[in-house]
Amino acid sequence: MLSDILGQAIEAMKHNRRRTMITIVGMAWGIATVVLLLAYGAGFGQAFENIFAQFGTNMIGVFPGRTSEQAGGSKAGVQVRLTQEDVERIQETVPGVMRVAPTVDKTVPVQNDLHSYSWDVTGITPNLQSIQRLDLAEGRPITEADVQQRAHVTVIGSEAKTKLFSGLYPIGEKIRLNGVSFEVVGVMTPKMQEGDDNDINRQVNVPLTTMSDIKDTKYLDGIWLDYKGDPKMVELALRKTLAIAHGYRPSDRRAVFVANIMEQLTQFRIISLGLQVLLSFIGALTLGIAGIGLMNIMLVSVQQRTREIGVEKALGARKRHILLQFLAEALVISGVGGVGGIALAYAVAKGVGRITFYSALASNAEAGDIHLLISPNTVLVATVILIIVGTISGMIPAMKAASLDPIEALRYE
Repeated sequence: MLSDILGQAIEAMKHNRRRTMITIVGMAWGIATVVLLLAYGAGFGQAFENIFAQFGTNMIGVFPGRTSEQAGGSKAGVQVRLTQEDVERIQETVPGVMRVAPTVDKTVPVQNDLHSYSWDVTGITPNLQSIQRLDLAEGRPITEADVQQRAHVTVIGSEAKTKLFSGLYPIGEKIRLNGVSFEVVGVMTPKMQEGDDNDINRQVNVPLTTMSDIKDTKYLDGIWLDYKGDPKMVELALRKTLAIAHGYRPSDRRAVFVANIMEQLTQFRIISLGLQVLLSFIGALTLGIAGIGLMNIMLVSVQQRTREIGVEKALGARKRHILLQFLAEALVISGVGGVGGIALAYAVAKGVGRITFYSALASNAEAGDIHLLISPNTVLVATVILIIVGTISGMIPAMKAASLDPIEALRYE
């Protein structure tokens, strides 16, 4: 029976091919719009994911501050100083913590035989390179052996390499940091960088122990950690641990400043989800307009085939048979248009390629641009919307056809 109904629907479509093709094109355009809008929303979200991913997402930074609340006998305004003991304390007591890395930094002259600049130099441990994803383009990273031996080695950023060495191979070359000689052993891959004031690619990293030749490392300028689990719970445990150790209230958010990267990413994910919902709604409205066109064409078809419907009813066709016949025709038109629309969306997405987004603001930021991402979920959502629109658009004309009086239909001229 189903094959007979589909056969009748196809024959009816062939009867007026021009009208059918126009309707199919309208449905194809509507579904292509839905898919492309959803793909844009997905690409927008992925761009933010890529921006954050270059630094690491399950990552928290802790920096010293001053208390803003009284605690016990201590007044507000007491400076909190982080030490190596805090690093060990965080590693041992905060649940979910995987790696902890202390940092000490200072702005000093960075020189070689030809150039001199004033840049930040940071003393690090090998853990920081994993936590912050400091991947290398050349050479090797700082190792535990470098830390233990207080080796005078350094890993520099891509921009630092360009400014100091131009096109020369930098590995094995010497530079002076605050007058102290260091050997360049590695160059980091470029990261996304906004403007000339951002020094992310001018990093100069040295072993934490060797940093004592440049600055007193008794007190730390920051502690970075990565973790598993709920970012909010880890942050609360971290604040509580440091508050107990330094004698201030855990609620005092100015005593230490905590940069919770995953929490920031979550906020952007909410924005991205809201955008995708909005674009889905706009796409559904666009497809709804195509559905109205389909409905009008089907109503015209019902009017033109009134005598045919009367003959079918006179020969014993029931209401459900007429209903299914016209509904099948509408769904076939929607289905053919949907396949064509999805194919058109794939062609447009491939042709458009990358849409400039973050690279307009930052260098090395092509990964932060928007790509039209047509995923199986995108196609599934678009298909569901198409089925709903096609069913509603076909149901009204089909109900009208099914409710025709057979005697009146036979008299229709």
